[in-house]
Amino acid sequence: MSEFRGATVEEAIAIGLNTLGLTREAAEIKIISEDKKGFLGIGKKEAIVSVSPLVVDEAIITTKESIVEPNVEVSDVTTDINQANEEVVEEPEVVVADEPFKVLENLTEQQTITELALYLTKITTELGAPALVRVERQKDLVMMHLDAKKAGVLIGKHGRVLNAIQYLAQVFVHRVAKGRLNVVVNVGDYRERRQEAMEKLARRTARKVEETGQAVFLEPMPAFERKLIHGYLTEHPYVETHSEGEEPHRYLVVEPKHNVF
Repeated sequence: MSEFRGATVEEAIAIGLNTLGLTREAAEIKIISEDKKGFLGIGKKEAIVSVSPLVVDEAIITTKESIVEPNVEVSDVTTDINQANEEVVEEPEVVVADEPFKVLENLTEQQTITELALYLTKITTELGAPALVRVERQKDLVMMHLDAKKAGVLIGKHGRVLNAIQYLAQVFVHRVAKGRLNVVVNVGDYRERRQEAMEKLARRTARKVEETGQAVFLEPMPAFERKLIHGYLTEHPYVETHSEGEEPHRYLVVEPKHNVF
């Protein structure tokens, strides 16, 4: 039995099902604690659920259903997408697999990218916002662009759905790739806008640490966003940064340099 967290109970369940590769019918789900909104951000709590495979006596027989074949394109050029309004993600419909579960491990970089594209296509289809997956290779990472008409569904409120997809992609790559591979999942220009936001957050946080002489603990964020803030503040004369916690709830601490204050 594994525990999963999310902004809401449904989001935590969706993350659990996708992580374990289960459908609702094939899973035993227990709500450990429900989410709390808190007051002005104080007392806010995520929902926690446990998800585990449902044990049955008879063998499960999978029936063939029509599957939406993923469209995968490789491009070095980013296509602009009109950003849809953020929408609340509805409970995804389950797509029945048409082949036995395939064990993937020790894959080459190209094999990993191909399988990840298939995996992301399945996730977006189940979320009700099927996407075309485009691969863009950059210096030290691979960008997986999800082009979808319902872009807002894949981003979610405050980027929570996209960050959940990003986490699932990281777990997938870690499990199947032979070597190290840095992957970032993007929808439209969301990551570019977040990059600008991270730079502003870094400057604002550093200024607060300078003024108060106290450490500032930022909200949990994906690894590449923490890396952006680390980079912005690396050469700062008065503050330093480090990460604490466990994924996907790892967060950044910005604190005074001990030899300055």
